[in-house]
Amino acid sequence: MEKSERLQGGEEESSSWSPMQRERSYTGGSDSSGLKRRKQQPDSQTQVSELKEPRNKRVKPVTKTLSATCTPSPNKVTPLKKLSLSIQRSIGSRNDSRLFSFTPRMRNRDPGSGTKRRSSKLWSETFDGTGEELSAREIKRQEVIFELMQGEHMLIEDLTIVKKNYYEPMLKLSIMSEEELAQIFSILDTLPPLHQGLLDRLLRLRREDGTVELVGPTMLEWLPCLHKYNTYCCNQVAAKALLDHKRCNLAVQNFLRLCQESAFSRKLDVWSFLDLPRSRLVKYPLLLKELLKNTAPDHPDHTPLSQAVNLIQDIVSVINSKTGEAECQYYRRRLSYLYEDQDEGYVSRSRLLHCHGELKNNKGQRLHVFLFEAVLVLTRPITQNDQLQFQVFRQPIPLPELILEDLPDGEVRVGGSIRGAFTTGNERAKNIFRVSFQDRSRGQSHTLQANDTFNKQQWVNCIRQAMVSSRERMASRRLTQDAQCTLVDISVLSIGCNEDSEDTVDG
Repeated sequence: MEKSERLQGGEEESSSWSPMQRERSYTGGSDSSGLKRRKQQPDSQTQVSELKEPRNKRVKPVTKTLSATCTPSPNKVTPLKKLSLSIQRSIGSRNDSRLFSFTPRMRNRDPGSGTKRRSSKLWSETFDGTGEELSAREIKRQEVIFELMQGEHMLIEDLTIVKKNYYEPMLKLSIMSEEELAQIFSILDTLPPLHQGLLDRLLRLRREDGTVELVGPTMLEWLPCLHKYNTYCCNQVAAKALLDHKRCNLAVQNFLRLCQESAFSRKLDVWSFLDLPRSRLVKYPLLLKELLKNTAPDHPDHTPLSQAVNLIQDIVSVINSKTGEAECQYYRRRLSYLYEDQDEGYVSRSRLLHCHGELKNNKGQRLHVFLFEAVLVLTRPITQNDQLQFQVFRQPIPLPELILEDLPDGEVRVGGSIRGAFTTGNERAKNIFRVSFQDRSRGQSHTLQANDTFNKQQWVNCIRQAMVSSRERMASRRLTQDAQCTLVDISVLSIGCNEDSEDTVDG
């Protein structure tokens, strides 16, 4: 009854602010007609009652209101589903790359059969155990397994979209050459069968009620297949650079724009699709760790899952290392030196590229700066033979000889004021730092400006960490050399002692 009274009270309040009907206006007529109309008007009490309760007011029947409150909703959330939703919210609130945030997908029970419309789905919606009760930990475990299966299906679907709607049309319409497309898409067409194999295995493990008992042995057998990602990830730097360069072509621009505006792309750029395999690769350690966390130590799946976690971490570490080396090698080859003495061998000895990006110097010139493992290189982007190159600007600064100065906003250092180059009017110069040689005669200093405070702090922190790593490597190298020299001296002394003793005996 309380609910129905609240509904009626709400209706009275809503009628108080509803717009009043406009009175009819008369353009002509005599006074008698006006008097007649006034006589026909009701008395004040009747008028007040009509204002409070209009005749055309809609009133809900009490029986319907009561039946609506007493009848349960057809979409009533069961305790199992409520627990699954809370689990998903708790997992999705983490910062682990939105690990369990489902992209809307399918409504059918089978995670391997897709439909055109994407909708979010929980494992609890597929669970068919009428009399079986599962613990919260087991429910969470099944949710992670289901997300693993659903993620495989999503990736296969998206990679099929890439081939069907990007690669094949561009090849058929000659928007890019076959060699250029091979560079950009690499071995992408070999990845869907790889993930389809895992999905098929996982689907075969599902019981009638939707649960999976053991997943660790299957993952242990399949994970070594991910070594194929070495080729794909190592090629991504060159693929991204070529794609960005080809975007300047009008035909490529129009084609990619039309694709992004189409429904199949979900308004994503082509590179978002090309980067999906790498994103999926780094998710496997997180998924397996979460699965292991929700598997009891006495569960038969605990040991193989623990082994699978160690295996995938090693695989991702190796691929990440090789990808970093490939990126470093790619940009090393793109450097163009104006003078022979600019190349002192520090770049060629670097196997790692810490970071790179665009900064402005005190003359307002845009420079592309590379922080290699052993040297800081400032360059200017140029185009040679239709290829992007980076012309080395001034003398590269080896990290052991580098001095880094974090300049406060508006600070003026030796060399005069720098406000005129970076700012206009009386605005203070911001987000500036300076790099220079310890020995000033080796080369000039460079005052550089980042886009914002966050970007500047990233550069400063990265350079500091690289300098510390460089010093540690040099110290370790010296210790190794000293140890080797000490061993050589001991061996020489021992031989000399033997010779002296032999001479003494002979004498």
